Amino acid sequence: MFKALVRTDNNKGNIFLRLALGIVMFPHGAQKVLGWFGGPGAEKTIEMFTTKAGFPLFAVILLMITEFLGSLCLVTGLFTRVFALAIGFSMALCAYGNHLQNGFFMNWMGTQKGEGFEFHILVVGIALALAVKGGGALSIDRMIAKK
Repeated sequence: MFKALVRTDNNKGNIFLRLALGIVMFPHGAQKVLGWFGGPGAEKTIEMFTTKAGFPLFAVILLMITEFLGSLCLVTGLFTRVFALAIGFSMALCAYGNHLQNGFFMNWMGTQKGEGFEFHILVVGIALALAVKGGGALSIDRMIAKK
């Protein structure tokens, strides 16, 4: 089962998908975990999601792990399928819970009540492609699978 999880081909296109998703998601995770990029940090993130949004503590911790550690794992291609699927799932939930009501488009002009869900579709699409195909060339997954 472990081999199936890390199995991947030598597709070089997956490098770009991994890097794009990992690099885009890293600041989101760093905001939540470390307080970087103007984020609240771990303690305030936990408080905000558990008390104000009503999420259970384990779900908030999984989200923080997914966005922070998962983004780093995607960049290196370690457990690509797992973290891509987790990121895709979390972004789909985020779009459903917070952005669907704002329509499709991002709020580029500042005229909408909030951000739309177009960004989330891209993230979920990239995540699903990686979950299906794996890390591809130059991934730790590929090195593990070869052994």
